[in-house]
Amino acid sequence: MPVAANSKWRMNLAVAAMVWTTIVLMAGLLGKWMGFGGRRFAMALGVAAVLFAFEWFLSAPGVQEFARLFLRGRGALLSSLLPLLAVLVYSFGVSGRLLLGIAGAAYAVLPALLLAGSSGKTAGLWEDYVAAVVLWVPVQFHWMYRLFPFPPPLTHTLSIVMALSTAVAAFLLVRRLPEVGYTVEWRTGFGWSFAFNYTVFALIAIFLGVRIGFLVFAPSLHRGVPLPLAALGILFFTAWPEEFLFRGIVQNLLTQTLKNEWAALAAASVIFGLSHLHHAPYPNWKYALLATIAGLFYGHAWMKTRSLVPGVLVHAAVDISWHILFR
Repeated sequence: MPVAANSKWRMNLAVAAMVWTTIVLMAGLLGKWMGFGGRRFAMALGVAAVLFAFEWFLSAPGVQEFARLFLRGRGALLSSLLPLLAVLVYSFGVSGRLLLGIAGAAYAVLPALLLAGSSGKTAGLWEDYVAAVVLWVPVQFHWMYRLFPFPPPLTHTLSIVMALSTAVAAFLLVRRLPEVGYTVEWRTGFGWSFAFNYTVFALIAIFLGVRIGFLVFAPSLHRGVPLPLAALGILFFTAWPEEFLFRGIVQNLLTQTLKNEWAALAAASVIFGLSHLHHAPYPNWKYALLATIAGLFYGHAWMKTRSLVPGVLVHAAVDISWHILFR
């Protein structure tokens, strides 16, 4: 992993707290504006806020370093208690779906249990891949939505922060997978990585997307009105978790297994592309093709920097551009 000495800027606890506070307040205000309130809404928002705090604060380099030192050895399994307690609190206090709550509790602890004996070992063990599949499948097929039915505006967000918190506990604190790049910092070369990968992919995607009929150029001021809120949602609850899974975990593991970073990049990009098949009309081969090409550029950013940050910014910029300019 690149050393901290190369960092021009590293997110500290104060900045992380300001970002967290802003996101939570905006979620609360959005919910109130949409007519939600009362004890159930407050509890659901509280669960989302706690889970978001767990996965977000650990992206501050100093916090992550402290957590790894504090949670030595098998004590790291304690980190899985937070997503476990969160899903139980939600199930008992908000949804009342106790059987689903039990399934959610199993989801919260199973990846960490699978990886408990792998800390310090070479990445790419069968347990690594099984844990990644366990984390990914319930989110991919929206089974997690059944765990968090209320309030509807938070269903997706709750599902994502639950999955991401579980993944962070398992792979960062228990498994201690190296070179994930799960820290928010800015290093020399990040700007070039973002500019190169975004620009080249945009040129390819626009040309190919229009030719195959997937993209239609239709800029809309109406879609741009809620852009700040949409951009934050894309950045924190789409780009960041997807880059952590497909680049920080999957491409990382494949690099160790295949012993070839370019082959790992190609394989991880195909997996990323196939994960988009389920979008209507099913199977959506056009979306899968463009997502595979996108994965090559997102993964290239991670491969060259060993940080999620440039790829996350490229991913978010692509999605935001699509949101504004195309349909």
